[in-house]
Amino acid sequence: MTTKVAPHAQQPLIQVSGSIAFDTIMVFEGRFKDQILSDQVHMLNVAFLTPQMRQEFGGCAANIAYGLVGLGAQVAILGALGRDGHAYHGRLTELGVDMGKAFVSEDHYTAQAFITTDLDDNQITAFHPGAMEIAWQSQVITDRHGLGIVSPNGKQAMLTHAEAFAAAGIPFVFDPGQGLLLFSKQDLLGVLGKASWLAVNDYEGEMLSRCIEMPLTEARGLLWPHPTGGVVITRGAQGVKVIAHDREESLPAMRVDNPVDPTGCGDAFRAGLLWALSEGYDLTASCRVGVIMGGIKVQSRGAQNHVVDRNQILAVLS
Repeated sequence: MTTKVAPHAQQPLIQVSGSIAFDTIMVFEGRFKDQILSDQVHMLNVAFLTPQMRQEFGGCAANIAYGLVGLGAQVAILGALGRDGHAYHGRLTELGVDMGKAFVSEDHYTAQAFITTDLDDNQITAFHPGAMEIAWQSQVITDRHGLGIVSPNGKQAMLTHAEAFAAAGIPFVFDPGQGLLLFSKQDLLGVLGKASWLAVNDYEGEMLSRCIEMPLTEARGLLWPHPTGGVVITRGAQGVKVIAHDREESLPAMRVDNPVDPTGCGDAFRAGLLWALSEGYDLTASCRVGVIMGGIKVQSRGAQNHVVDRNQILAVLS
């Protein structure tokens, strides 16, 4: 059953702390396993011919914000771009994202991921953090009610924004993602104690559980109390596990006949989750919106090329 907690008199602002990046995606028309000698990895020296290459707009914060503006949310990004990011900054502004607290550093490049994929969909990725390292200078907006998310960013930015959200009384989602390995056990426990929601995929969830030395069902009890708070574990084609304060549920993934590209599906899910939570829906209903957003995204290449159908979302919630 879809439950709405409480309507807002004013549209809330959703603040997204996270990376803004370029994704350069290359396709190796072979299989990595055929090119790598397992008994020679101590002296690895390989090169892959990649006739196919494309560059996409990416970064967790930008991807999440893209989905949120498609749903009609008011959204601000807390992050940084480099000297090559002026056009990207302008693009996000034109889409309707508040970029007033994001900035462009002329001393850095924009964060960039170089992803090589083989015919088995295995990936080798190199990531340059660039301006992410100074994203902590992007300041949380404290005079607007709403929600926040701390998604993968520079470590200091993630810690700083988590602290600022908590100090301002802004409930937020903690989404450590690929930044999980940056944190110590004490770091993670500290952020979990400030966040009202934890969002991870199943692999990240297992890593986090081992690091803090407790199952996620117990970690839910560490979160700052919120009526719709809880833990969300995405499991790809296996759907989503929801651990709320009063129940646990599993939701199926959206059936898609023609999946094209999983890049950015997790960020699309988080956009749906945040939007529904900000509208006052309970955690299960909010995850259903996230599932649909991920299903819409997987049918398009890149993380910011899909068309968000707000009416499709509202139909599910009605």
